[in-house]
Amino acid sequence: MLEPWQPLFDWWFGRGTSAGSIFAEKKLLWFGQRAEQDAETHRLFSNWVDDALHGELDDWADVPQGWLALIILLDQLPRMIHRDTPQAFAGDERALQLVRDGLSHGVDMLLSPIQRVFAYLVLEHAENLAMQEQSVGYFGVLRDIAKSEERELFDGFLAVALRHRDVIAHFGRFPYRNAALGRASSEAEVKFLSQPGTRF
Repeated sequence: MLEPWQPLFDWWFGRGTSAGSIFAEKKLLWFGQRAEQDAETHRLFSNWVDDALHGELDDWADVPQGWLALIILLDQLPRMIHRDTPQAFAGDERALQLVRDGLSHGVDMLLSPIQRVFAYLVLEHAENLAMQEQSVGYFGVLRDIAKSEERELFDGFLAVALRHRDVIAHFGRFPYRNAALGRASSEAEVKFLSQPGTRF
């Protein structure tokens, strides 16, 4: 019988059989910013995101793939469906608690390395230096265990985690979120945001 989260899992991870092939197929979905992609995400999964935010899918977390699917609904999809609005971050607190609970029980170890990326990204999204340091640690592990032909891919994930950690270490928050969240930017943050590559 098809698990309830399977359509989301298939849409998010595609048909690839290796980390490299999955990334090649899905990198624009994961890390692109296209209006038509956001619209598709809204059409397919906005109801599921609302259910996840209201705790109505919590039983998914009883198995590893369901746990990860719930994390994706709370952390990744709101950023697409509600891009540049406060609602983009509405699931962050629930996602972080879910990830921390799962990591404490080793749930991540029951998933493939490319799947584990999306659990650790929740730590990377946190405006909290301790969580950022954990993110760097977990991405370092993924890089260290990667197959030689996939080392460059996981090196890239680690490099981005380090960039996120350094921003939080410097500012204590992500300046690029200030506009969406109605936060005033400091002079230093305005200068930072004027540089390329600071709105990840």
